[in-house]
Amino acid sequence: MNTLTSFAEEHGHWIIRLQLAAIFLFHGVVKFPMAEMMAKGMGMPVAGVYMLALVEILVGLGFLAGPFLGSLVTRISGALAAVVMFGAIAMVHWPQWGFVASEAKPMGGMEFQLLVLLLGALFALRGNELLSPSESATD
Repeated sequence: MNTLTSFAEEHGHWIIRLQLAAIFLFHGVVKFPMAEMMAKGMGMPVAGVYMLALVEILVGLGFLAGPFLGSLVTRISGALAAVVMFGAIAMVHWPQWGFVASEAKPMGGMEFQLLVLLLGALFALRGNELLSPSESATD
């Protein structure tokens, strides 16, 4: 069991890190071909959508590179992820909770976005030490 625990403590962060990277990379890349449509729908300038797409791609890459480039990269990526998700909640998903689209909220509610925001905040606060063992932990 110690081997499994040791492996989980050393590499467990990748479970969350890879998923967040995939989310931000995907959402950033797909914004480029639909930037004009998104800008109209969100009441933003097209340049703002392009900037958002670039930030999302950088966040995704930062989550992947953080373990190799240092905790600061992970913390910055987490903070930017939280800011992006706060904006998504405020501009599109508030105040509907559930993720299912409705007539009033065709993009769905904020349940998923809030989870991603809080995971970003966790990475911003903990950096690469997200799943590091507690000093008081016992086997």
